[in-house]
Amino acid sequence: MGKIQTKLGLSTICVILTTFCFGQKDDTGKKLGKVSKLFRTETVLPVQMSYSNRDLKKLTNDSTYINIDLSYLEDTDTIRVMPIRVRARGNFRRKNCYFSPVKVRIKKDDAKGTLFKGNKKLKLVLPCLKENSANDNVIQELLAYKLYETISPYHFRTRLLDLTLNEIKGKKIHEHKIKAFFIEDIDELEDRFGGKELKRNVHPLQQDSIISVRNAFFQYMIGNTDFSTGYQHNQKILFVDGFSIPIPYDFDMSGLCNTSYSVVSQIDGLVLPLEKVTDRLYRGFERSESTMQAVRGEFLDNKSKMMAILEDHRRFFESPKVFEISKKYILDFFDILESPAKFKSEILIRARTK
Repeated sequence: MGKIQTKLGLSTICVILTTFCFGQKDDTGKKLGKVSKLFRTETVLPVQMSYSNRDLKKLTNDSTYINIDLSYLEDTDTIRVMPIRVRARGNFRRKNCYFSPVKVRIKKDDAKGTLFKGNKKLKLVLPCLKENSANDNVIQELLAYKLYETISPYHFRTRLLDLTLNEIKGKKIHEHKIKAFFIEDIDELEDRFGGKELKRNVHPLQQDSIISVRNAFFQYMIGNTDFSTGYQHNQKILFVDGFSIPIPYDFDMSGLCNTSYSVVSQIDGLVLPLEKVTDRLYRGFERSESTMQAVRGEFLDNKSKMMAILEDHRRFFESPKVFEISKKYILDFFDILESPAKFKSEILIRARTK
């Protein structure tokens, strides 16, 4: 069980915001399971961790973890320390990034009585490189998750962190103060929706039609082509009440983030016909026009809510220019939806048939 330390001062203390309700309902009105305490609030969570970047990348794999402590600010003057296990994840970023994204495992007994109760596994998203845009890139990716929340109940919940990462380099320790966020595990969605993760490939046309199109519209909105709903690349498939439901994640290669390391995606070894990652290409499959128009209407109905989410995250951006670019990128998507001619030419007639 995590131990308590008092007045150790993990710097930033954030105002507690109104928490989300414990339960929620899906599209059918079915009451869902509880959301774990960690993800019930939008409050930024101050966290501290210490490990060697080199050890994380060289000594860990899908089954091998290293043991460290995670410290987090529980209230205004109390630090709780909890043992966790971590490993590097993501083949591309393990090779190309200074900070590798992290998979976290927590023993049930260690999480008992802490903010992390009920979370056995978590993903931790970090900046890729030590560069001026690093923290803003994290906020841009977080925004993608938050925007998807408005359009589908089937989504991964996230929690923004003020992370103090003490990087161990031999006898020296390099302190990095960075933005990061936790992503809940698919196990939490299984419990919440009473579903089961599908490990096998499921063709998009065999998935729930409305949710599949919502996913395709969302990926187009953020300018992301680095995904496959059929082969579960940056997607999970949840089987609920007889329906296969795609749930997207990992958006750092999207046009919305436009990271310095982004590259245009390749499908089956072929580069997509895009000049840069900020170019949009609709990758959804052909559906009935009534389905496409219904989802178009959902996005238009939620435009004000999505733009409000963007504005609410303005304060986390270090560069006002990067925020304005992000905002314009999303507004450009709505310009396409609001124009019947653009909607037809950029989305309807570009839907895939194979």
